[in-house]
Amino acid sequence: MISNDLLEILACPIGKAPLKLEGDKLVCTSCGAKYRIEDDIPIMLIEEAELPEGISSPDELQCAEGA
Repeated sequence: MISNDLLEILACPIGKAPLKLEGDKLVCTSCGAKYRIEDDIPIMLIEEAELPEGISSPDELQCAEGA
């Protein structure tokens, strides 16, 4: 389980927006990219992100526009 202290300092690696915990994934509050958690460790690699429906590349995400 991700602690609230850790959740407060984590940010989307694409555009640095805050993340929220949804089940077993961290979700970007700006673009909706999802990052899985394995053995209580967030996998925050851009190439490992689950992209929102209709998005085929991280470059298309709203967060990427400001990065």
